Amino acid sequence: MTDTTERLDKRLARQLDCARGQARQWIENGWVRVDGQVVEQPQAQVSAQQQVAVDDNAEQQKVEMATMVLHQPAGMAVDALAEAVRPESQRSDDPSGVRRLQRHFQHLQVALPLPPYASGLVIVSQDGRVLSHLASHGLEVEHEYLVDVSGQASTWTIGKIQAALRGAQAVKISWQSEQRLRVVGKRLDPAVLRHACQENGLAVEAMRRLRIGQVGLSKLPAGQWHYLAAGTRF
Repeated sequence: MTDTTERLDKRLARQLDCARGQARQWIENGWVRVDGQVVEQPQAQVSAQQQVAVDDNAEQQKVEMATMVLHQPAGMAVDALAEAVRPESQRSDDPSGVRRLQRHFQHLQVALPLPPYASGLVIVSQDGRVLSHLASHGLEVEHEYLVDVSGQASTWTIGKIQAALRGAQAVKISWQSEQRLRVVGKRLDPAVLRHACQENGLAVEAMRRLRIGQVGLSKLPAGQWHYLAAGTRF
């Protein structure tokens, strides 16, 4: 005889004597286990013999859309960035305090991508509010880059590069070493920055974005990501 099954949210609603919508929130928030395993799909089928339980630490809350900080490795194409955000590439010591859920990896889009010759901080999000804000205002906050260069520099090199950064605002450039420039400014375009260096005799060997506004790369390893903590502002 075949066991009959029913949707997990229906089973949980009956078990807790609550509305189906409330049961779905418990499930989608990752608080429900079936035979000891977390199941986040309300439509999952369960049998009468299976044990359904809610975590003791469960909190009833709205499922928030996720935003991630990714360290884009050099050479990675823009269309591969969202796919790079996977459970196995999450930073092991993620400082955000956000609980990872399966639904966080759905419908991800990239904001402020870097060209393949650059590396560093990019934002990946499923939150339309974040994506819209960065599309409209993401270049109006400071961006910070480290640019590794080779070639002969002169006393006037920094001034010439700064003058060549057409459209950029509040730009500050300094030497970090004989072959590394630190560039900070608003409306910085990495392609224009690269060209400005090249037309002034410096070949760009590497370019890394360290910061967008108040959000920094910190010590996030290349190819890894962590959640953007709730309440963080750019």
